[in-house]
Amino acid sequence: MTTRVADNTDESRFEIFDGGELAGFVEYHRFRDEIAFLHTEIDPRFGGRGLGGTLARSVLDEARKQELKVLPFCPFIRGWLGKHPEYTGLVPEAQHERFGL
Repeated sequence: MTTRVADNTDESRFEIFDGGELAGFVEYHRFRDEIAFLHTEIDPRFGGRGLGGTLARSVLDEARKQELKVLPFCPFIRGWLGKHPEYTGLVPEAQHERFGL
């Protein structure tokens, strides 16, 4: 099945679709040059397929593309960042200790 991620600006969330069905999302709050990721959810029906990781990578790649500073309040995004140090530079250095990076 095809997977795609879309920014639903009306809902302030990135959504991941699997085969046309909404499989999950990451809620965010954007202010100036920062994006705070608040909550990630994957529908249990889509669990175990790696969609959470796909979604995390996609939203962080988009933040990088837009040159946004990332504030990972969401435990899932924060944990994913901890496992992928190539993305921790998106979090301002002064915030690393706050987010355990």
